[in-house]
This record gives sequence, C-alpha cells and structure tokens, in this order.
Amino acid sequence: MVWFGRASPAYSQYENPVLRGMNPDPSIVRVGHDYYLATSSFEYFPSCPIYHSLDLVHWQRIGYALSRPSQFTKLSQHPSTYAATLRYHDGIFYLITTDVRGGGNFYVTARNPAGPWSDPIKIDVGMFDGSLFFDGDGTAYYTRRGPGARKGIVQSTINVSNGKLISPLRKISGGMVSGDAEGPHLYKVNGLYYLVQAEGGSRFLHMETVGRSKSPWGPFTPDPDNPFVSQRVSWNYPVLSVGHCDWTDTPEGKWWIVCLGTRHPNYNSFSLGRETFLYPMQWKNGWPSVQQQDIDQLQVNAPVPVPHPWLQRPSRDDFDSAKLGDEWNTIGPLGFGTWSLTERPGFLRLHGQESLLSFSAATAFVGRRQTGWTSSAETQVEFNPKSDNQEAGLAVLMSPTYHYEILVTTRGGRRVVMLRKQAGDISQVAAQSPTPPGPLRLRIDSDPQKYSFYYAGAKGDWKLLGTGLERLISSEVAAVWSGAYFGMYSSGNGVKCTTPADFDWFQYEARR
Repeated sequence: MVWFGRASPAYSQYENPVLRGMNPDPSIVRVGHDYYLATSSFEYFPSCPIYHSLDLVHWQRIGYALSRPSQFTKLSQHPSTYAATLRYHDGIFYLITTDVRGGGNFYVTARNPAGPWSDPIKIDVGMFDGSLFFDGDGTAYYTRRGPGARKGIVQSTINVSNGKLISPLRKISGGMVSGDAEGPHLYKVNGLYYLVQAEGGSRFLHMETVGRSKSPWGPFTPDPDNPFVSQRVSWNYPVLSVGHCDWTDTPEGKWWIVCLGTRHPNYNSFSLGRETFLYPMQWKNGWPSVQQQDIDQLQVNAPVPVPHPWLQRPSRDDFDSAKLGDEWNTIGPLGFGTWSLTERPGFLRLHGQESLLSFSAATAFVGRRQTGWTSSAETQVEFNPKSDNQEAGLAVLMSPTYHYEILVTTRGGRRVVMLRKQAGDISQVAAQSPTPPGPLRLRIDSDPQKYSFYYAGAKGDWKLLGTGLERLISSEVAAVWSGAYFGMYSSGNGVKCTTPADFDWFQYEARR
C-alpha cells in the first residue's frame, strides 16, 4: 500500500539502516521506477525476504522467494540459506542463494517478485555467495566464492533454463586488498566490467573492493582507492562491519549502493544482527565512490527520490487470520508444521516438540526480528502444563545455545513462571515464581545493556522477574551471522508436548 496523499519534496536527510533487524547481504534491482531487494535468512523460514520500495529509503516486505516447505525437499532437511543475489532479465526475476547445510547453490525464478517463485534449480555444491550477471548479448555468468577460505572468486557461463554450467569454473580474482574475498557481483557500466567483492571477513574488518576490466573474465585492475566502502579504521563509530554491497541506478541517472552493516550503541555489541544500509554513490575517474562521512554516522545528508512511505503496520497481531503475517518466521521448514491458527480461532496454537530451541530439529517457535535496541515484546498465553518437562513462553533467541526465555511450566505440581538463561554451556534458572491458573501475560523489554523479563495476570500489574545482559547473547559472542528474534515457543523437552500452548496476541514496539 502506498502512502495516500500528496508526495513530499525530496529528502535532504535520511537515517540508516533502511532495513532494521537481521537483514544482511542486501541485493537490489530496479525495474522501471520500482526497486526490489532481497536479504539473507539463514535458518529462518520462510526464507529470503523480498522487499519493495519506490524511494530507496522506505521498504515494504512483499513476500519470500522460499515460502513453501516443498521448495526444500530436494535440498537439505534443515537448511540455512546464505547470501542471495536478486537479478532481473527479460521479464524474469532470478534469486540465487546457497543452502550451506548440504543443498548447495541454486536459484528460483518468478514473473512477479511477490511470488509465486519456482522450485529450486540446482547448480552445484560448492562455496557460497552465488551471483548472476546477464550481458548485453544474452550470455549469463555465474560468479561465487571459490573453494577454500583463500581461493578467491570463481566464474563460469551458465544456462539459466536448467542451471547447467556451460564453461568450467575459472578463478577471476584472488581479492583486491587481501586473500579473503566473497560476495562477488559483476556489472557492466559504460562498456567496462566491474567486479565488486567483500573482503576482510564479515565482522569488524569488513570492506568492499572493486576492480574493472574490458572482459568479464578479467584481469581486473583494482581501484587505487580500494576499499571504496569501509568502516574498519576505528571502533568508535555507531556503524561498523560495512560491506557486502550491491548497487543500482535511478531513472534519473543517480547511483545508490546498499550494504550490510552493524549498529553499535556501545563499544562491543550488535545483537540486532547485520542490517541493510543505503548510501549515495558517485563515479570518479571511472570508479565508484562513497563518501566516508556518510558511512561514519547513522544520519546521511543526501537528496533521495520523491518519498513514498508505506502505511505503518499494526504493532499488535491478534491472530484473527488463518495465515501468519509476513513478519513471522519459524525455524526452518520443519517448524512450519508445529503451529495452527485454525485449531482455536483467534489464537496461535503451538504444539511443543521434543526439541527446545534448535536449528537442526522440528521446533515450535514463531518469532520476528528484533529491530531496535529499545523495544518491547509482549504476549498473552494460555498454557496448563501437565508435567515438569512441558513449557511454553516468550524467548529472545540468538542461537540454540544463546537465548533467554520467560516461560510457564510446573515444579512440584505447581504452575510457575520462570526466567531461564542459556549462554554457551552455562544454563541457569535465574528466577521463578508461582502463578495461578488462567491466562498469563509475558513481556520482554530491551535496552542497549540488558533484557528485562516481566509477567502479569490477564488484568494484573506487571512484575519484574529478572534481567539478562545483552552482551552475553550478542551475535559476536554467540558466533552466528544472524540477529536476535523475539518469539513464542513451546517444548516437551525430549518428548512431544501433549498440552497445546495458545497465544491470544502478540505486540511488538521498537523505539530506537
């Protein structure tokens, strides 16, 4: 839905990131006056979200490229999809990605970026970060990271009708400033071929480099100002880890680049994961250029196209539909079968599985990205556990071994509300309190330092159960590429839970 009313004048300033919460590895295409963008999903399903914008600043999720469990049947049972590249050619959208759990490199196609998307067309099983480039003569090129950590970038021609490689994979770059190159994209501008790639890893030394050549096979002459996008000189900035970029032009001939980056409220944390940042790009002496002052801060001073914000979506979901909203994800396609909106209309029902919070087994978890440091997630649950192993509640999840949850279970035959913390191999029941039967409200508040956990009866006052340090489950401590999720979950802890957990509503608000 487009914002109704008269369009405002072009912005002179906007704030990054333009996509908040876990949205790394952005890839962008323009079709006419419309921009489309895809980001990574890792273990979460549906996978590879697709966003739409009319002004590059405001984005609306319109679907997912991988939204059917059947799309994964020929891949792995517990997929994790790495960086996707979105491209458009001759009326068809292509999204290429990698299932690093064994499914390898593949792509899906669609006439409409909102879907439906095709079943996967497999290419090969190798390293990740696949990209497609369509040359003016119709030749399609397949580019990705090479085998091994320091083997550079490889490329071949490809038949996009069946995924078959036409030529052998051939190394075209060993990195422009290092031996660690990934995330390649090939472009053609003014008759020259440009190869951009991420280097330095995807943490604080992340950067984007570029080389150019008269041939798509190289050799690529490095930009003398490489890296042309980087924030690796100091940790004393609110934005770090900038890289893995993709660029586009506007109908007016302006250029913009999207990159992943991390927001930092203090010296060392980024629990929100890697997000999508937008920067104006200029051409200088035939090379792409991004001003360092734009990268250093969240506020960017630059005129952008006429603004087209979307109508703001409600902060509360009452689960009155028979279909989950597109803000929700499960853990993998196996998690898709653990919930129902029809068994008890007006409620999200979760059937607890043997697993607790797992990336490798069916898990009853329905969650959404944490998008702000200062935020609040709240739900009301009806759950009457029959034994101590049965539980349901509200979690902040970074990974299966790094998470906090406020949950309802039993101890000694009495129903209790409990705060549990899991950080690596350390698990602690931090607090618990008896609670009477009936609906229970659960809430998690976040700020840059901590998460706070509250509970209340359906109409009672909130009671603080305890807190957990943000940095103990942050992305860099958990050693994952994803970001924090707030979600409802249920588990039988070793056996399937015979008691369903019914969630009446969920509300999320992010203030910063």
